[in-house]
Amino acid sequence: MKLTEANSLGVALNVAYQRFEAKGIGIFSGFSESPEDVSNRAHDDSTGVGVRLGWLGQLGDYVTLGATWQSKTHMGRFEKYSGLFADGGSFDIPETYGLGIAVRPTQALTIGLDWQRILYADVAPVGDTLDSLFAGVPLGAANGPGFGWRNISVVKLGGSYAVTDSVTVRAGVSKSQQPVPVSQTFFNILAPGVIETHFTAGGNWKLANRNQISVAWLHAFKNTVNGAGSIPPAFGGGEANISLEEDSLAISFSHGFK
Repeated sequence: MKLTEANSLGVALNVAYQRFEAKGIGIFSGFSESPEDVSNRAHDDSTGVGVRLGWLGQLGDYVTLGATWQSKTHMGRFEKYSGLFADGGSFDIPETYGLGIAVRPTQALTIGLDWQRILYADVAPVGDTLDSLFAGVPLGAANGPGFGWRNISVVKLGGSYAVTDSVTVRAGVSKSQQPVPVSQTFFNILAPGVIETHFTAGGNWKLANRNQISVAWLHAFKNTVNGAGSIPPAFGGGEANISLEEDSLAISFSHGFK
């Protein structure tokens, strides 16, 4: 909805689908309120809905401001893994919000800077720590043990350059805070989301008849979180050090209909 010539609001309904399977983690079954629903239960899925709001404001011809908020996406439970995730298999998608600015110094070049906040800690299976397990709260229970992730901020810087009317190239980098505390690395062997820096590059080539080819490459730089007091004596003691590094390449073709 366009409020004024320079300001507009947007709203979207998020409809989400998740699919999950766990194998070989039966070691945790003895610590669950539903031991048969922890591991080797084949695939399970869940659906849910949320909402996203956004604002765009134009400052002159060269600067655009933006703000966005996405509610927590309330998902159905993973019933087959109700003994693994807190609240009987719950696994909502966290709330996020952010601000951004885009500057166009020339007709061909656009530079964007975004800041985003992700509220991982407000989703019980993600934000609750494993510590409650040793206070007598079993896996799968209400407000039970989880991955112990913290809320984080992410800063992203990117650019887009129109080489010709038909060829555009893009690149960007993002830097986030670390969501996994050193004391929570043991359970996060299952979900080692410890990467902090991503680099992306790509572009698209417009063809005849409203067709185009797009290419995107992502490199997530390797990062390691070394545990400190991470493996409880009940599991043998010691430390769990977790690392992750990723690369992704996407090539797509699209056809525009009149």
